Amino acid sequence: MHGLINRSIQNFLSDSYGPAVWSAVVRQSEIGSDNFEPMLSYPSEQTEAMLNAASETLRRPKNELLEDLGTYLVCHPHLEALRRLLRFGGVGFVDFLHTLEDLPDRGRLALSDLELPEIILLDQGDGHYRLHCAPMVDGAGFIVVGLLRAMADDYGALVLLDHLGREGAYEVLSVHLLDQSYTEGKRFDLALPVGQ
Repeated sequence: MHGLINRSIQNFLSDSYGPAVWSAVVRQSEIGSDNFEPMLSYPSEQTEAMLNAASETLRRPKNELLEDLGTYLVCHPHLEALRRLLRFGGVGFVDFLHTLEDLPDRGRLALSDLELPEIILLDQGDGHYRLHCAPMVDGAGFIVVGLLRAMADDYGALVLLDHLGREGAYEVLSVHLLDQSYTEGKRFDLALPVGQ
């Protein structure tokens, strides 16, 4: 697993629940380190152990934590660069959905060894979509649900999302777009403000 992903989980737990919870997760998971280097690779078993320990420590279902992680990745102020990368997907939520399949390639443009899950979008018409996500960790589709929920809010779209379970090697999500222009959405400028 790419260290950037483990570091994101570390930061999510520390920022959302505090350093004491992160320390407890490190102890319980027996991962051996309390800090991940973003540019290194780690065994995927460490990531699974860390997520399972976080679920036990916080007494929250793992799927809920993963969904919160997806929301955190879009909404936390320190991760504005990821939000910007995602917003380059288009001017509206539908445009954004249609660029999700390109996300692994866009991620590799930034970091050549970054592996993101394969995503397949199926447009079923009338605002209904299905997403097939190849999970990197068990339940990774819930991260995508949280990310999509936050991006819908960012675009001002009204969307119903549901994790439908697994079909073969993929986790399947249902996306029902009720209104692409439900609210104004959050401000997004293509150019960064001067000085950033």
